[in-house]
Amino acid sequence: MIYNSIIDTIGNTPLVRLNKLNAGIKGEILVKVEYFNPGNSMKDRMAIKMVEDAEKEGLLKPGGTIIEGTSGNTGMGLALAGIAKGYKCIFTMADKQSKEKIDILRAVGAEVIVCPTNVSPDDPRSYYSVAKKLNQDIPNSFYPNQYDNLSNWKAHYETTGPEIWRDTEGKVTHFAAGVGTGGSMSGTAKYLKEQNENVVSVGIDTYGSVFKKYKETGIFDENEVYPYLTEGIGEDILPKNVDFDMIDHFIKVTDKDAAVMTRKLSREEGLFVGWSCGSAVHGALEYARDHLKEGDQMVILLPDHGTRYLGKIYNDDWMRNHGFLEDKNYTTARNIINARSGGYSLVVVHKDTLVKDAISVMNASSVSQIPVMEDGNVVGSITDSKLLNKIIQNPNLKDAQVADVMEDSMKFVALDSTLDVLSSMVDKEKAVLVRDESHQIHIITKHDILAAITG
Repeated sequence: MIYNSIIDTIGNTPLVRLNKLNAGIKGEILVKVEYFNPGNSMKDRMAIKMVEDAEKEGLLKPGGTIIEGTSGNTGMGLALAGIAKGYKCIFTMADKQSKEKIDILRAVGAEVIVCPTNVSPDDPRSYYSVAKKLNQDIPNSFYPNQYDNLSNWKAHYETTGPEIWRDTEGKVTHFAAGVGTGGSMSGTAKYLKEQNENVVSVGIDTYGSVFKKYKETGIFDENEVYPYLTEGIGEDILPKNVDFDMIDHFIKVTDKDAAVMTRKLSREEGLFVGWSCGSAVHGALEYARDHLKEGDQMVILLPDHGTRYLGKIYNDDWMRNHGFLEDKNYTTARNIINARSGGYSLVVVHKDTLVKDAISVMNASSVSQIPVMEDGNVVGSITDSKLLNKIIQNPNLKDAQVADVMEDSMKFVALDSTLDVLSSMVDKEKAVLVRDESHQIHIITKHDILAAITG
């Protein structure tokens, strides 16, 4: 068959049976391998749908510019659509995304702007905000906004769902997928449930994301939000494409479990897939072990290709440095925290605290740096050396509020970060923060790292 352009090859990706990783599970486990799309991910489906719907609505005109915040894969789909249809593309990305994703987008002619990860969505530096600002400033530009653009879930309702139903001959009983923007899960699940209301949908979430708790309680808990490494799933916002009525259950998966499973998929099943694919399979199999019975058939969506992660999860050094490879010789942030005696309590001050009172807290606790809090969230930090310099220059600052003198927040690190990573992130004056499984925040200083090295 001859196609008019590369975007005409999107869709109709294969279903592949798992043969090893499903050992001991009743029922059949199938994976839908989305890297067979031309942009190597499922995001091609919604990218072309958003572009074509925008054209129909007059939102995207000839010679226009597509501007989007992306973790990489949506950008690739939009870039392919842009090439085929003659649009320029500008993408904003969080700095946690892999270098391969950035390089691939630039290779297909897109402009890429890298933004900080550890800022709130409404911060003007976030990749959401930067994309919106560019859209306002650049004439004849279109901001698809994959999070809230309902063409996202409709693309999967119109293609992914029908393909699964067709290829399983209507035998599918369970559908599992990672939830990020929510389009693939919500659209596919909606179609499958319309064909058979008994189809069970399982959404895969990550620690550091709000989805699971929001589904189970209806509460958007900001304490659930903290930095994580896995790319492409989980959110600190509630995208309009996430239809919680279409998601029956949520399973959370750690960064480490996701990374380890991704490598197993490659080595044991021959599926060279991306990081969130490992999340999806680990979480889905965890659910399947307890709930699938003979005759059931689960389909797991595998979003993208492993080439996006060659410098991360497919790199032994990177995996080892983040504590994702089992090695008894590597101490992690978790080990440092667990070695502390009981009764630990992080010393903090509120942003409204007076500077002189904050100094008293630091002196009483014999600490040289403290996180600054507001409404349970870390919003900044103070260090004794910089605070001293500021007060020497302006003695009146001791009666000011901490908010007037605080510095940027200390960085959060993953719980399984090794000493190499910790030491590289602890700069000349600041410690790092880590959140344990119970969401308690801990501080790790240079002293802690030196003690772990020598102890």
